[in-house]
Formats: sequence, C-alpha cells, structure tokens
Amino acid sequence: MPGNTLTRLRVVLTVFFALDGFVFAGWVVRIPAIKQQTGASASTLGLALLGVSAGAVVTMILTGRLCRRYGNHRVTVVCAALLSLSVALPPLTHSPLALGAVLLVFGSAYGGLNVAFNSAAVDLVRALQRPIMPSFHAAFSLGGMIGAGLGGLVAGQLSPARHLLGLTLVGLLVTALAGRPLLRIQPPAPPESTPREDAAPRRLDTRTRGLVITFGLIALCTAYGEGALADWSALHIEQDLDASAGAAAVGYSCFALAMTIGRLTGTRLLERLGQTRTLVSGGTIAAIGMLLGALAPSLWAAFLGFVITGLGLANLFPVAVERAGALAGPDGVAIASTLGYGGMLLGPPAIGFMADWFSLPVALTSVAALAATAAVIGFVTRTRPAS
Repeated sequence: MPGNTLTRLRVVLTVFFALDGFVFAGWVVRIPAIKQQTGASASTLGLALLGVSAGAVVTMILTGRLCRRYGNHRVTVVCAALLSLSVALPPLTHSPLALGAVLLVFGSAYGGLNVAFNSAAVDLVRALQRPIMPSFHAAFSLGGMIGAGLGGLVAGQLSPARHLLGLTLVGLLVTALAGRPLLRIQPPAPPESTPREDAAPRRLDTRTRGLVITFGLIALCTAYGEGALADWSALHIEQDLDASAGAAAVGYSCFALAMTIGRLTGTRLLERLGQTRTLVSGGTIAAIGMLLGALAPSLWAAFLGFVITGLGLANLFPVAVERAGALAGPDGVAIASTLGYGGMLLGPPAIGFMADWFSLPVALTSVAALAATAAVIGFVTRTRPAS
C-alpha cells in the first residue's frame, strides 16, 4: 500500500479516536444535570451508570467477531454513528431506569468503537512498522480534554438536551467526513519483509489466549489507576491535604495533561526503548509517582506525584492493546480492552472500600502496587513474541 494512503489512514483513524474522547467527555460533564432531571439518588445514579459499563463490556467481547466478518473500518464507522446518535438520549429520560436503558445503548456503541478502531490501528502499526499506537490514544485524551472544556463552558448556557444534541450533530458530521475515506481504504497488508508466521494474527489457541490475557492484565493495571485517579484524586487533595475545591480539580488536570503529553511522545519513546523497557520503566515510574501523590504531606508534592504517575501510565495501555492485537487480531484487542475496562470499573469502588477500612491515602497506594505489577508482567513477558 502506498505511503500516502497509509498516512491518510492514520489521519482518519486519529480523527475517530479524538471523536470518541470528545463525545464521551461531553456526556460526562452533564451527568450532574441528568441526575437532577431524573430525580436519581446517588446510589440509583450509580446503578444507572453501570449501563455504560455493562454495554461496553458485552459489546467489546462481540465486536472482535464483527470485525473479522465485516472489517475493522466498516465497524468503526457504524459504531461511531451509533455513539453520536445515542449520546442525545440521556436528556430524554425522566427516571433512573430509563436512563440506565439508554446508557446501555450508549455503552454498547462506545465499547464497539474502541475495539474496532484499536484493531484498525494495530493493522496500521504492523504495516508501518513503527510504534505509533500511543499517538492514537493521545488523540483520545486530547478529544476528551476539549470535550470536557467546551462542556464546562456551555453548561451554563445550554440545557443538557441542546448540548448533547449538538454533540450528536458534530459526531455525525465528523463520522461522515472521516468515514467516507476510511471505507474507501482497504485494511493494510503486512509489509513484505514480515515473516510469514507473523504476517497474520494467530488463532486463539491456549498459549496465545494466555499471552493475550497477560497483556490484558497490564491494561487492567493501567486502567485501574486511571479510574481511581479520576474519581478519588480530587477528594484526596481536598480532604487529606486541606486544599480548596479549585486546587483539587487542578490535581486531576495535572494527571490528565501528563498522560496526554506522555502519549504524544510515546512513539519516540518506544522507538528508543522498545516495548519491554517502556512497560517496565513506565510501570516503575508510575508506582513511584503514585506513592508520592498518595502519601505526600504537601499539595505541591502531591501534584508532582500525579504528574509523574500520568507520565508513567501513559503508554502502558496502548502498548498492551497493540501487543494483544498483534497476537490475535480483533479478538486480542477485544480481550485486552475488556480486561482494561474492567480495571477502570474495579478501581473506584475498590479504592472506596479500602478507604473505609484504612484511609484514602493508603487506599491510593494500591494504584502504585498495580503499576508495579504491570512492570513485573512486562519484564516477565520480555522473551515472548509480540506478534
């Protein structure tokens, strides 16, 4: 496939990653208003929000088969359109039960899109023979930051219904503009220099499935930390360090910005260090950073810890998903993504229980423990083939 076609494919896939983060973040910033509209209590809202998780996990498992049958590009476009349409549904609900039902649809589209475009990205990584996977996840992070920022700006002027309908229109327009070239581009074939046994993903025999699950565990360890920091970092800063609500918001922003910067520089890092050293060093750095962030006696030290944690975690998930996809194609991406998403779901409640048993700072050290675990797994699998 000519180089300019691969470049075009990289651009349109980057657009879909950014759109995913943009739409999802736009929904998240309107959750408080939707809670008030539906009259949900904190507990019933939590149950309704499980619809996103349940839909995503179930669809991630099934999407690998859909990608094999219909192709990664086609499934990406269909799921992006469904995600854009379904984000307009929550403001139309007036009960927690109805909200949970429409979030099941939204989560299904979100999970399917994540497996489909990650599978397409794995094919492109193999064709280019360059570790560009982190750049796609950086686009997701940037899209999320833009979506959250714009959502915060318009929240006072627009109702949730108008805001999320606007996201639908933007999403459908972007899907139409980026989807047309994506559907015209054939999935790239492995380069001629690729050994025949590595030119295509393997069947999911017992050994390959075990390796894919191993890389999925790295994704789980990483996503656990992302979920925990998203839900608990602000409370830790405000409650344990006696800081203001504004300072608490800055703490998570530092982490998110560091993740984005880490992913933007991830390709260069991988080219210099390789996958194994990136996994081991990233997990180790994140563990050190989280110990500082959780146990620091001062606000600025905690901020520094969150920045270090974000830089360390940034490229673990993209590398884990890429290695799983190289081993088993869309099925490998689906398994690793499902485990990773499970880690994001596990993190916040696990931190909550441990905070009740011990304290929130001690509970947050579990993020450091799992980051160190990811480093160990990366080191242990260093002699295993990645593709």
